[in-house]
Amino acid sequence: MTGLVGMVFNIELALIVGIVTSLVLGFLLLLIKVPQSEYAGRLARTKNTIATCFLICTIIFYLALRYSGIEDYEQFSSMMLFVVTALASAVLSYSLINLLDESYIRNDKFYLNVGIIAVMSYVMMTSFWWDERWMRIAVMTTCIVLFLIQCTIHIIIFNKVYKTSLRQLELYYDEEEDQKIRWIRFCYIIMMLTQMFILVYMLLPSGFMKVYAMFYSLFMLYFSANFISFLGSHKLLLDAFAYKTLSGQDLMQKRAENRRKGITGPSKEMSPEDYNEIQFKKLEKAIDRWIEQKKFREYDKSRDDIAQELHTSKELLNMYFATKICKDFKTWRTELRIDDARKMLLENKDLSINIIGEMVGFSDRSNFHRQFTKIVGCSPKQWRDTDGHPEKLS
Repeated sequence: MTGLVGMVFNIELALIVGIVTSLVLGFLLLLIKVPQSEYAGRLARTKNTIATCFLICTIIFYLALRYSGIEDYEQFSSMMLFVVTALASAVLSYSLINLLDESYIRNDKFYLNVGIIAVMSYVMMTSFWWDERWMRIAVMTTCIVLFLIQCTIHIIIFNKVYKTSLRQLELYYDEEEDQKIRWIRFCYIIMMLTQMFILVYMLLPSGFMKVYAMFYSLFMLYFSANFISFLGSHKLLLDAFAYKTLSGQDLMQKRAENRRKGITGPSKEMSPEDYNEIQFKKLEKAIDRWIEQKKFREYDKSRDDIAQELHTSKELLNMYFATKICKDFKTWRTELRIDDARKMLLENKDLSINIIGEMVGFSDRSNFHRQFTKIVGCSPKQWRDTDGHPEKLS
């Protein structure tokens, strides 16, 4: 039975699967059109870079398959798969990091990295036919060391960029928005583990490399599926990461925008304090209407979107909550949502707790449970089961 499996499932078949998978995914990504928006250029570049990487991997898989008749083909195919993983590790790391923040890895550094990989790959492949075994080992060892250094640097950069991106999302949306980019971190972890597993398989006895080749095809499918699903909701993320105020928006441009919205500054005859008081009174009435309309239930809105609904500016809104309410807008709105949820849990016992969480404005169920417990002192289920008297639990 083992022999039959070995005959049917061999390294050549695994490479053919890799060729088909990478070729189809590469062309599929190239054909997908990114919706036109102000900040979609970065996503389009990321998509095309990943597609190009898959097409290059197709060529490398084909070259590995072309020499299937040579002696010690298992070792040669292992070297070719190592080339695939080294290239994909650099390109996919660059693509995901660039998607979050393009300032961390400049294009010239990326091209230099890919160029070094190309040169080392060529030297490593040609060394397969060298007579001096110690030279082949030296070349292979050098390539592995450089590969590990590359992966380590990319992991450090990605971790830093990911944390910065979470802060940017929070600044832009005033929500717990880590789920919007959670897939990127998870895919990156899976990607780096998959790339570095090649070193483990290279140490295993001959015959195991075909398992890794098939596994790598599954990884490409998984990564592409997650990336393609992300394309539909790209605008929410890219708007936040490319938002001008995060990097210092021009003051004159901001004033011009405020004038177009009808938001003017204090006149020469009016002190800034008097001006703020007048604006605060207008804002209080707008906030009351906003609460009556239950606008606090809506999510995926930026601070500017909310300020526009309240007919004010983001700066004045922040100032109002800092001086009058003495808490930030995010905390205040969360408390409104939890208070709304407390009522709904008792008045609508036929609705599930998770549905109520979504109705009051929590897109993430775990965040709803966490915030409810933090503010009320018990879980939503305990609140419902005790009819709003959690003290009965003690």
